[in-house]
Amino acid sequence: MADKLKAVKGMNDLLPDEAERWEWVEGVMRGVLARWGYRNLRTPVVEPTALFVRGLGEVTDIVEKEMFSWTDAMNGDTLTLRPEATAGIVRAINEHNALYNGPLRIWQMGPMFRHERPQKGRSRQFDQLDVEALGHPGPDVDAELILMLRSLWREFGLVEGRDIVLELNSLGQPEERRAHREALITHLERHADRLDEDARRRLHSNPLRILDTKNPAMEAVVADAPRLIDFLGPDSLAHFAALRAVLDAAGLAYTVNPRLVRGMDYYNLTVFEWKSPHLGAQSTVCGGGRYDRLIETLGGKPAPGIGFGLGTERLLLMLAAVGVQAPANVPDAYAVVPDAGALARVLPLLAALRERGLAIVMHAAGRDGHGSMKSQFRRADASGARLALIFGADELARGTVALKPLRDAAGEQRTWPLADVDGLAAALRAASAGAASTATAT
Repeated sequence: MADKLKAVKGMNDLLPDEAERWEWVEGVMRGVLARWGYRNLRTPVVEPTALFVRGLGEVTDIVEKEMFSWTDAMNGDTLTLRPEATAGIVRAINEHNALYNGPLRIWQMGPMFRHERPQKGRSRQFDQLDVEALGHPGPDVDAELILMLRSLWREFGLVEGRDIVLELNSLGQPEERRAHREALITHLERHADRLDEDARRRLHSNPLRILDTKNPAMEAVVADAPRLIDFLGPDSLAHFAALRAVLDAAGLAYTVNPRLVRGMDYYNLTVFEWKSPHLGAQSTVCGGGRYDRLIETLGGKPAPGIGFGLGTERLLLMLAAVGVQAPANVPDAYAVVPDAGALARVLPLLAALRERGLAIVMHAAGRDGHGSMKSQFRRADASGARLALIFGADELARGTVALKPLRDAAGEQRTWPLADVDGLAAALRAASAGAASTATAT
């Protein structure tokens, strides 16, 4: 017997029960995005490696350590499985001149890939919702994105301040960061003996990322470091104040975290993260911010942008931790067919009911039999359906089907004429909704 092949470590299968939870989460997200005026855009999972090197920064963890890259054997191009979505979206916007007719609100959902050690909430292939508002320069759109996320959390029944909390910061503009960078390097150089290897490597290439260290031994050094917010000029401070004024007016609690930075080099002004205390060390569920120079950096005409990424796996872990369950996905009815010889009459009727929007499961068996009534009813009960459609010999001889309640012990079994497909569909919909049908059965 051949050895079983297994999935690549950190790239996981989703079996039907789990996949249904994902579909529910994705459906809720799509609904919120539609109400806030965001439209779908889709880009390839494979992009030129140069896109991420130029867009994210050569000395970011993603580019240095985490990308799945290779050389195309056909033409020698260096390609990469996308490790994040924003750079690819901006590439598509530039390539198709999509901002020609004005600003865009767009979103994308799908797999990303990072070559790192798999752990809880972090896989090598992970799914992410990515939302971008392009061509909008003002803090009003920054606030809109953050408030839209609050609406999403509420859709899932999460409680702000208990299940999910917001942190904000401003990274200012490049010239302000340069002044802060010089002061930061000076501070870190004074404590070089307390820096870990990664921090020493970044000291002159990307010192801002050192502030995001998870090394406890460096906490004191980082805590005493110059704060970027103290280097911001009037315009950057006004942008941040306007954002905060909207959030305050909306009653949204948040914390200003002057050490909050993001993993990519393209951010400026507003950055934010939504975190959950239920997720341990990997507490960030969603993060994003403004990137007003990325479109130009990747070859487009200068235009502002802001967006966020929300990890589906992290969101599902948080929902499970607080006990939020996906709605039960059960059929409207389960078809019990004792005699396989009746399938020629039954299957067309079931197809007609499904075409009318009803979900119906039918028992399937081998060609030598169709399962005993007892076994079929056992499966009907396990399906969660409210009704069983019984196509017994007596019912079929009279041109009817029996409707047997499976969840209501006091409910009465009725019969319905096979010819009245619309009436039968209405009766099933009413029963599935938990309402008594007002139609008259024969």
